[in-house]
Amino acid sequence: MKPDSHRFCVAPMMEWTDRHCRSFLRLISARTFLYTEMVTADAILFGDRLRVLGFNAAEHPVGLQLGGSDPARLAEAARIGADWGYDEINLNIGCPSDRVQSGRFGACLMADPRLVAECVAAMADAVPVPVTVKCRIGIDDQDTEESLDRFVDIVAEAGCRLFIVHARKAWLDGLSPKENRDVPPLDYDRVHRLKARRDDLAIVINGGLTSLPHAAPHLVHVDGVMIGRSAYADPYLLAEVDRTLYGAAELPLSRIEVLDRFIEYVGGELDRGVRLNAMTRHILGLFHGQPRARAFRRHIAEHAHLPGAGIEVLEQARDIVSGNAQAPREADDRPAAA
Repeated sequence: MKPDSHRFCVAPMMEWTDRHCRSFLRLISARTFLYTEMVTADAILFGDRLRVLGFNAAEHPVGLQLGGSDPARLAEAARIGADWGYDEINLNIGCPSDRVQSGRFGACLMADPRLVAECVAAMADAVPVPVTVKCRIGIDDQDTEESLDRFVDIVAEAGCRLFIVHARKAWLDGLSPKENRDVPPLDYDRVHRLKARRDDLAIVINGGLTSLPHAAPHLVHVDGVMIGRSAYADPYLLAEVDRTLYGAAELPLSRIEVLDRFIEYVGGELDRGVRLNAMTRHILGLFHGQPRARAFRRHIAEHAHLPGAGIEVLEQARDIVSGNAQAPREADDRPAAA
């Protein structure tokens, strides 16, 4: 794992960061580290592997995030994922939803660091790529200083050298996952202290980061930053990542150039039988804050789901946002909604 490989990451997000989303984001940034949606070990062992693991080689670097708590099953799922070509296997110890608690994986496992260590050790023995962990600073009434240090120390001893730490506790008793996005407060300093104490580990900070200028100052304290929903709502915020954080000399593609490249991608996927709106839903924020952005989104939303919808929907949306076609009057030049 290169020292700067995770300086900027996009979070694994259920129902969002599928292969079409990742292919789109890769057009904007060549260096951002991307992740799959969380996939359960059982879905890989017993499900449709092409559907849950298939990805485009252009997505690299990309990590596979797994969910589970059975070391043997996780090890086999990790081995399969590595065989499919993923650059990293990440274990989810951060999701607070009821569904993952009932399956005994996600954030509830922060209460059992030795089981997490067993899972990491089994996975690391099974694959030639790094095994990493995404966790919270704690759960429920845990003391975040003592419990987080203990968790990281035990899991690191099992072979994990990179931790992605969401700087908010997961409240599993009494809060919904949606409420847990805002409550309790973020504690970035706690993650900074973890890195200061365990400088031998790579620490990536996550939680509430909304832009490159907002996230970048944390790199004084930690090795990397991870952005979630903001990167989906306003994906072009990735455009300056390669130059600002990785020293790339190349200018980023313009929004229109990104759209043109994505239209080429969509054409190939349509030929394989993929529905248009399965891909276009990921690009609605491309022109966030730009003139005619609302008309662009509206045209795609109203047409991409229709039977037989094809590449012409995106070509028409391109004409609208570039000013070469008449946009609906009520959606003219106002900036996109946040």
